[in-house]
Amino acid sequence: MTDGSAVRATRLGPAFDLLAAYEAGGVFFERDGLGVAALPGDHEIRAASIAALGPAVVDRLRQGWDQGAPAPVALGGLPFQPGEVGLTLPVRVVRRTDEGETWLIERGAPSMPFAPRRVVGELPHEAFRPAQLSERPRVDRYEAAVAEAIARIGDGGFEKVVLARTLEVDAGRPLDAKRLLHRLRAVEPHGYVFAAPIRDRASLVGASPELLVSLRGGEVRATPLAGTAPRAGDPDEDRANAGALVASAKNREEHAVVVRAVAAALGALCEPLSWDPEPVLLETANVWHLATRFVGRVRDPSVSVLDLVDALHPTPAVCGTPTEAALDAIRELEEFDRGRYAGPVGWIDARGEGEWAIALRCAELSGERATLFAGAGIVAGSEPASEADETERKFRAFLDSLRWG
Repeated sequence: MTDGSAVRATRLGPAFDLLAAYEAGGVFFERDGLGVAALPGDHEIRAASIAALGPAVVDRLRQGWDQGAPAPVALGGLPFQPGEVGLTLPVRVVRRTDEGETWLIERGAPSMPFAPRRVVGELPHEAFRPAQLSERPRVDRYEAAVAEAIARIGDGGFEKVVLARTLEVDAGRPLDAKRLLHRLRAVEPHGYVFAAPIRDRASLVGASPELLVSLRGGEVRATPLAGTAPRAGDPDEDRANAGALVASAKNREEHAVVVRAVAAALGALCEPLSWDPEPVLLETANVWHLATRFVGRVRDPSVSVLDLVDALHPTPAVCGTPTEAALDAIRELEEFDRGRYAGPVGWIDARGEGEWAIALRCAELSGERATLFAGAGIVAGSEPASEADETERKFRAFLDSLRWG
């Protein structure tokens, strides 16, 4: 690809399935049928930070773009920890817009013909055996880390921290990211279903319930989540679990910490800005969440969606507060590198608009192995066994979907 190469847009029609344009190693981001997909092997733009990445990406996307046509897109996943970041700038991307139309957007002359491939339905594989699974840290060590975090909260070290675990899966067969995406989309039709390439031909694949931030036509939206309760098959028990979540002082405090931080970050960039006066329930296939919906408008029209991502990430929903103290505790108490888990994942276009979720409910896929991630928010009222159980339930839900991968 060369700077200044022409950008062409071809209408594919509203019935086109975005997943048909994805292959392992590419990038995919979709919610409710809207989003973007890119094949692997395209150019990447890198920068020292999210703040530096935004202007570089928008400037490159605008080269050769006729502003009367659909805007070209860059997309991918960003790491949880501060540092160098990068996004894929596709030679060819398929984009489903808010109007429900699907476009093939090409820059320059792609070397291969466009050949979308739909997912072929197959039965799931057998459930994974205990011998195929390895937790890091083990439950007892995770509970000890949670207890240590609670003690530090009591000593005034920080107000909240999010601690995560991993589950290593030896599938004994090549894992198929495209089939897993197909299953995740079926299980969580209103989630942000995503895939992004990471190191050594591996991919991060998941279905996140959490909108970090979106920007369209100057309007900003964010829906932070914090506070969780299990779903139940019995309708009465399920409603009771939801009611108990809303009434839980521990969960409401965990949520309030996040709301205060998001309001402060967006308030510096948006006028007006409004949000739900009380948390609302967000329903997923396996858990209830407390959610707060933010809506605002950017004061400065030059602000891009990556400026908003930079202002928000990491929120207390995935890190804690104060941020630096929580980051220090995560580095000390977690036994693994998060990589892109709990980092922003999404897209930005040539207008600076876009949509970004938080990479939750996800796994790194590499050959026959998968690394699953799950975390829980720790506050003064947390109980180590309950937090460990929350991560176990999240693992079990993703393991069931992984049988289709």
